Amino acid sequence: MKKVSTLIIFIILVSITPNLHSQNAEAVKASSYGKLEKPIIVPSLAQQVKDGTFIGIDPNEAPKLGPPKRRGANMNVPGKGLPKGDDALVQNQESAIKHEGKDPILVFDANISSYTPSDPTGAVGPNHFVAAWNIGFRIFDKDGNPLTDAASLATLFPGNAIGDPIVFYDAEADRFVITEFDSSPNGFNVAVCQGPDPVNDGWYIYTTGFGTGSFPDYTKFSVWSDGYYVTANINANDKVFAVERTEMLLGNSAQFVGFPLTGITTSGFYSPQFFNVTNNDLPPPGDATVVYMQDDAWSGVSTDHIKLWTVNVDWDTIANSTISAPVVIITTPYISVFDGGSFSNVPQPSGPDQDVLQATIMNQAQYRRYPSYNSAIFNFVIDTDGSGDELAGIRWYELRQDTDGDPWTIYQEGTYLSPYNDKHAFSGSMVMDGQGNIGMGYTTCNETEKIAIYYTGRYAGDPLGQMTIDETLIAQSTSNNPSLRLADYVQLSVDPVNDKTFWHIAEYFVNSQRTDVVGVFQIASDYANDVGVNNINEPNDGELSDSEIITITVFNYGEDDQSDIPVNYQIDGGAVVAEILNDTLSSGESVQYSFTTTANLGTPGQTYEITSFSDLGNDEWRQNDTITKNVLHLFPNDIGVTDINSPVSGTGLSDDEDITVTLRNFGYAEQNNFDVTYNLDGNIVTEQVPGPLNLNIPVTYTFSQTGDFSALGTYNLSSYTSLPDDADLNNDTSSVTIMHSMCQPNANCSDGDGFYLFELEAINNVTGCSPGGYADYTNLSAELANNTINDLTVTTHYGSQYITVWIDFNDNFVFEDTEVVVDNYVIADGQGAGFYTETMDLTIPDGVNTGQHIMRAKSNWNAPVPENACQGTTYGETEDYTANVVLYIGIEDIPLYNDEMVVKSLGNNRYEVSLQTTKTIETLIINLHNVLGQKLIENRIENINGKYVYDLDLSYAQPGAYIVRLGTSQYGKVKKIIVK
Repeated sequence: MKKVSTLIIFIILVSITPNLHSQNAEAVKASSYGKLEKPIIVPSLAQQVKDGTFIGIDPNEAPKLGPPKRRGANMNVPGKGLPKGDDALVQNQESAIKHEGKDPILVFDANISSYTPSDPTGAVGPNHFVAAWNIGFRIFDKDGNPLTDAASLATLFPGNAIGDPIVFYDAEADRFVITEFDSSPNGFNVAVCQGPDPVNDGWYIYTTGFGTGSFPDYTKFSVWSDGYYVTANINANDKVFAVERTEMLLGNSAQFVGFPLTGITTSGFYSPQFFNVTNNDLPPPGDATVVYMQDDAWSGVSTDHIKLWTVNVDWDTIANSTISAPVVIITTPYISVFDGGSFSNVPQPSGPDQDVLQATIMNQAQYRRYPSYNSAIFNFVIDTDGSGDELAGIRWYELRQDTDGDPWTIYQEGTYLSPYNDKHAFSGSMVMDGQGNIGMGYTTCNETEKIAIYYTGRYAGDPLGQMTIDETLIAQSTSNNPSLRLADYVQLSVDPVNDKTFWHIAEYFVNSQRTDVVGVFQIASDYANDVGVNNINEPNDGELSDSEIITITVFNYGEDDQSDIPVNYQIDGGAVVAEILNDTLSSGESVQYSFTTTANLGTPGQTYEITSFSDLGNDEWRQNDTITKNVLHLFPNDIGVTDINSPVSGTGLSDDEDITVTLRNFGYAEQNNFDVTYNLDGNIVTEQVPGPLNLNIPVTYTFSQTGDFSALGTYNLSSYTSLPDDADLNNDTSSVTIMHSMCQPNANCSDGDGFYLFELEAINNVTGCSPGGYADYTNLSAELANNTINDLTVTTHYGSQYITVWIDFNDNFVFEDTEVVVDNYVIADGQGAGFYTETMDLTIPDGVNTGQHIMRAKSNWNAPVPENACQGTTYGETEDYTANVVLYIGIEDIPLYNDEMVVKSLGNNRYEVSLQTTKTIETLIINLHNVLGQKLIENRIENINGKYVYDLDLSYAQPGAYIVRLGTSQYGKVKKIIVK
């Protein structure tokens, strides 16, 4: 049966149901509550210095590793979830006009940290910037000059500098607040400045009573009218908290309350956020909102969405406080999972891959009120690349509600990519200024560019879903990060004085030192007279004429009203058309204008460059006056295949594979009943597509005739359309090369080639020729000590056998050059049939990962073994075994050595992975890799009653072979799983 689907269907469904539903549950009461004791009062930092009680940071303190990120059950399901291709919102961002970003106003280093990571946080006030990091803080003036030495958290919290501070500025109260978590007992410590001056005013210190049960990792604080609201990555019934803001500001005993987050699904590590009031315009008490993203790649989530919970605290009768059932808002699909949930994700030029902070609403989710609506913005990292590769980008949202208490809906959503050199963009922080402009600071890196801090943003009147401020550098690292841990959070805040200037703090590396950098930038104009064209609305690509109306949007960036604004356009650098916009524009206001003089865009196939600009005589900033747009006069008839969606290279391909392609109409005429063809290694199949196929609405088509990809090897597949009078044949065809590999190479060993004896330590395997030249003996294991040379004895029945052996030390199911332990040893060089036995060295390097690993032995006749361990040869054989690599110690000292990992099939490609042991109770790590070396799962498993158990769902995974590993970072067990 032919199968045709239109990708726009999803968008239509989202647009008619922006607030999809609230889960069928009532609001629930608070799960805990209590009272904080009256705070102790700590003198001002200036007074402490005077008294000699100030506790500073030791500049010679030895480097330390911060507490590990805590993660529970990570239930990512390989192959599950949408999108199956690239992120759908990227195209909108890539089409955005780029306004030149202004150089940062100020850049300074706030701290050189001995902690990994430093976890920078900071906030700007009227006269100060307070920066903090894992164990300390420092106060600066707004020129970047330090007003104090680097202070230990213990100078505020007596005897306690455990770390992970969060700094925020309560604009309505004109106070700075510094927090930290506590582990004795588990809870929070809060320092509230007694006045607006964090240097010369004292502090109210709350250190007892705010208990959380479990350890409150990754705490985040938000300001609301009736409380300070708190989230944490916590394994307890209480997931979110509120504390009585009014009483804390007065230095009184204050109540606190905890709530569950009903209906939340997480991938293990998680971080929701409460909306934080950006400025001094507080909402009415109540209706504090917490937000979290939900990925359909996770077990238990059927559709990508965000969840919102609303908290109403009754401080008069605390037991009456409630949290709502979650409201579900469906989003454009996204992929939030990197490397199966691992914390090692994107590369830098050298050193470990960097943690992109997946499954995290980034610090902070910001809220502010405008005259006709309320706005909330937030972001999280996603993988924008739908292939097996990864490209980190930032998915961001603006939600709006018409009035207080109304439902929140998506006003705009976008996916931001670093526009240059394929850099990964992650670790974003967003704030909106008083004009509605958005600023966003973020981090980048890739294989060739070191970690750097940039900013982007958008003007309030820009097209929705686009960051239009060009990527602008704040700070560039000069060295690489020796750890995968990089700034577990960053922070952007807006200056309360002008409500325009953004202050961003993040982490980078200078001369191999982990450094916190502050960058100050501004999007809004400081000029009185500043207008510009920020969009060419019409025309767009399509059927154009010789009398097209040009429509633009003019924006008043300046502070003064403007009227009678000269506006202009020109086509392909030709004559300038000049007219006057007679409207009056207030500051921050925009208006559309259509020129009365039309443009000749009447040649089909031609691309026209339209440039439009304002020409205000006293304009003080010309850089934002002009924009340019290319518009194509489309042919009526022009279609093509833009992508071959399936099948894809991998394992387990069959003789009945669906061939699915994406069709696109490049012309303006609707197309119906046209031919589409695929060519599979010379086998040509043509079918008719009924349509309709309309402009810019991609359609997927699945051929009725399937393809045979069952044999291992490489296939050349192309697909093309055939349309009478097609104007451009160059865009008709797409081609791919598809490799079917079980990583079980074929070879002929019937003449005696290959292995008739493989003897290594406890393995003594006497065999004949394996069917197809491949055999799986992973049930046989050899114990090999680290940093040793071992005797491998091989018997073959034909001479000139080249022997190579790999051990997959990193358990990624890819046999790499660095994993070769026998390199093309030749047995009986120049000899023919016979019985030949030789012993060769098998070398285990020093420092390789201990534990069980797949060991592959491969032979080839009369030529070196191919470097690709999955490649077949004409004559030879491949055999897989298990190597158990240990340190050179007694086996009784090796945890898990005598314990067996069991993989039990539950049917429908679901498995239970378990290991029973009395040797250890530490957290174990499970990994799953496919034959391409892609990590599909990484999770931590706890010991429950002497047993580790993980439910492995491969029901959505591609058929083929996978390697599962369970163990510690030092030692583990491996098994192969075949998904059918």
